[in-house]
Amino acid sequence: MAERSTAAVDVADNSGEQPLTAKADQSTADGVAKKPERDTDSDEAQGSSGVEDQGKASPPELHSGHKLARRYRLEECVTRLDGFSSWRAVDEKLRRAVGVHVLPADHVRARSVLAAARSSALLGDPRFVQVLDAVEENDLVYVVHEWLPDATELTALLAAGPLEPHDAYQMVSQVASAMAAAHREGLAHLRLNPNAVLRASTGQWRIRGLAVNAALRGISSDTPQRTDTEAIGALLYAALTQRWPYETDAYGLSGLPKDVGLIAPDQVRAGVHRGLSELAMRALANDGATASRHEAACTTPEELVKAIGEMPRIRPPEPAFTAPPEYQRTTYQQGTYGRPAPHPGATSPVAPPPLQSRTGKALKWAVSALLIAALGLGSWQLADALMDQGGKSDGTNKSQTTDGGDKSVTKPKTAPIKIQGSQEFIAKGDAQHPGDVQKTYDGDASTYWRTKTFNEGPRIAPYKPGVGIVYDLGSARQIDTATLALRYPGDHTTVELYAADSLTPPSLDSMDRIGSVTTTGTTATVKVSKSVKTRYVLVWLTAVPYSGPDSAAYAGAGYKQAIGEVKFTG
Repeated sequence: MAERSTAAVDVADNSGEQPLTAKADQSTADGVAKKPERDTDSDEAQGSSGVEDQGKASPPELHSGHKLARRYRLEECVTRLDGFSSWRAVDEKLRRAVGVHVLPADHVRARSVLAAARSSALLGDPRFVQVLDAVEENDLVYVVHEWLPDATELTALLAAGPLEPHDAYQMVSQVASAMAAAHREGLAHLRLNPNAVLRASTGQWRIRGLAVNAALRGISSDTPQRTDTEAIGALLYAALTQRWPYETDAYGLSGLPKDVGLIAPDQVRAGVHRGLSELAMRALANDGATASRHEAACTTPEELVKAIGEMPRIRPPEPAFTAPPEYQRTTYQQGTYGRPAPHPGATSPVAPPPLQSRTGKALKWAVSALLIAALGLGSWQLADALMDQGGKSDGTNKSQTTDGGDKSVTKPKTAPIKIQGSQEFIAKGDAQHPGDVQKTYDGDASTYWRTKTFNEGPRIAPYKPGVGIVYDLGSARQIDTATLALRYPGDHTTVELYAADSLTPPSLDSMDRIGSVTTTGTTATVKVSKSVKTRYVLVWLTAVPYSGPDSAAYAGAGYKQAIGEVKFTG
């Protein structure tokens, strides 16, 4: 793939002496509501020779309560910079919060912002904050995007300290995989920083401002893939050390000491994961050199994804269980409940140990005699019963023993497992229908998630290794079976199950295959062949049958499949 970004917008990095990712960026233009601040980025601060001159147009006079297209009501201005402003707004038609970028239609960058927004919207990858609308109207250009009230910026997470190794691994895996998919479509970010990376409440990492943030500021670059890869390395470095990997302070993080160069993360902070430390150094602009070894630098997100796949997987930390407090006897159990406390200095009479008096000894002998008598009576009855059974035939005895043994064997009962969340998994190419994944467990068999229609089959490969959905079961569970209600019968559908570490695993190789089945009907039951406890399960289709046109699903003739309901038992 050519290195130059082919997006319909000048999205790329600066070509100054210092990388773009080293510069401070206080913008909160997309996604999460924060205290309004003025963005402190300027062309001079970026040190760029590839940034266009700022537009001469003045920012539009907007205020809280202003409506765009009689639909989007502006609520709070979060950024006002370079002739554009960014707002938290409300979509009154769909009754949801959205984000809006607004700039004059005659602004020098208005055309490129529209082109960037439309290119980003066509990607349709759920790992990015989605562009919902891009309009030129009434001398204004505005871009509407998702607003994620439950998401937290990486900047805020790092303010509390560095991330755990597993969290840092998930962050770099998901961000690198998402950016590799974007670059395959010719889109670059070029302002990938801790403000642009968000962690949702589900644990998924999402990226905001793809192409649009760079277009708003007129940033361009001849090496967009290298720029984004270095930015991912800086994110990982910051996540491991709580330091920014350049001499300047940025995003609330302290920079490195001056005149010492780039130091490996495991030399900055003790206890840093060695493999992640080397990965960060390979992604940053230092030819991949680390303190202990020399590896080839990762110059594209695709190379970074490959390097992550070659690492051993980092498991989440085991939950810590606190020991229960030691058992303490109460005053009631000690026999002092309701008694007045003794006076200081007074000696309380010492009671004899229980059952040591004359009456107590007699009671012990009586109880012992009863136990001996009961034991003797029980032994006599048992011997009598055995003698009665001895007169019966051996064949009858064996038959009864066999029957009794069969009836005593009970199979463990299985129970349904409730699905708590889901996410379409994209191993290669475009998504299928990510907005419909929740229809596979909504209790309505008439709704479904479906694949796209393929010209060849039944095997989806080599066009794609497969398509499917990752399900969140809420906690680690032992799974016995997975049952799928399928829409199209025929030869043939192959379903595989994988145990995953998160709702957005980095690759298919990072998961364990635990079962598979092939069917020609409309029901597929996958029995788990490998005993494992997991919270996240990937339902993966690798072959789909041929079926004719389906007008209800707006699908033409070809190889395709749709899933109505998915149920897990364990």
